[in-house]
Amino acid sequence: MNLPKLRIRHIEVDIPIIQGGMGVGLSWENLAGSVAACGAIGVVSAVGTGYRHPDMVKRDKFGRPIGSYNIHHPESLKKIIRDAKAISGGKGAVGVNILAAITDYERVARDAVEAGADLIISGAGLPLKLPQYVDGADVALVPIVSSARALNLICRTWKKRYNRLPDAVILEGPMSGGHQGFRYQDCFKREFQLKNLFPSVLEEAKRWGDIPVIVAGGVWSYRDILWFIERGAAGVQMATRFIATHECDAPLIYKEVVLEAKKEDIILLKSPVGYPLRVIRTPFIEKLLSGVNGWKGCVSHCVTPCNKGEEAKKVGFCIADRLGAAWLGNYEEGIFISGANGYKLKKQGILHVKELLDILTGKKPDPSLSDGRRRVIIPLRR
Repeated sequence: MNLPKLRIRHIEVDIPIIQGGMGVGLSWENLAGSVAACGAIGVVSAVGTGYRHPDMVKRDKFGRPIGSYNIHHPESLKKIIRDAKAISGGKGAVGVNILAAITDYERVARDAVEAGADLIISGAGLPLKLPQYVDGADVALVPIVSSARALNLICRTWKKRYNRLPDAVILEGPMSGGHQGFRYQDCFKREFQLKNLFPSVLEEAKRWGDIPVIVAGGVWSYRDILWFIERGAAGVQMATRFIATHECDAPLIYKEVVLEAKKEDIILLKSPVGYPLRVIRTPFIEKLLSGVNGWKGCVSHCVTPCNKGEEAKKVGFCIADRLGAAWLGNYEEGIFISGANGYKLKKQGILHVKELLDILTGKKPDPSLSDGRRRVIIPLRR
């Protein structure tokens, strides 16, 4: 079966796949631009952009951007978006994922519009004021929700305040790597799994004028994509599979860690953002689980729910610091995020984005689902 095109506001792409935004540094210009160049939607992460161009920001002696302006640096984000669009060659679309929980959310949304982003995807909180920040620009607005109730609240609020509705909505289930819209214990309950949440969100979307529903969080294969599209989804968002691509902006060590992960290595962790986070067991995670508090003070003030480090101190780590350490290639001190199915990448190995999209659209067999084991291209170094 040929997959349908994905249409969101002024955007139309041949492949109904959105590459999920992954920060810090997993999806910046190279990955997002390469995905768009293949006819899908590539997404830049707006989190921690100060790490991408360190010469442009103020940093401390450990290389950490100082303050929210530098951690979510405007000129760095604009350059990343414009570079991604240049790599895309005018194909597909390039969007930006902006966590609603970040400090300077309004400013970052305006930065994304100024840089020419085709769409803004926003979750980790309800982006109730997002339309206000885009000033009528022709940019698609796509909130991430975890329930029909959340979608209803966004639609009611946007319609009343701004006479605007979401151009699409992403329903993200609890198997994703990024911040979950569920309480820790609910992530494992049957009723909160993606397939069980989908019908009610689809129904709510139709009530507001047939808003396109994109599903995410556990979608892995061409078969999964077909299952949801045949039941009314407009497309899917996928992130973890794109880590194992040559074009992914992540450092080599990040890809190695994901490729070596076993199913039992991928665990759910409490986060300073206030939403659970799924990570791979690494030396820092093991220390954290044993009771060691790895918080080293607030430098970046990256997310508002953290209350300038108070929540980070409680959970034992600053998320900006630890994701930044992973981006800098520090295996011992970094946090490495993965969706629940990340362990399947071991069979796949590293692919080019074009080859992965051929697999996800049914044009090639999927090595991650085979009984045989594909040779992992790069050995894990410690």
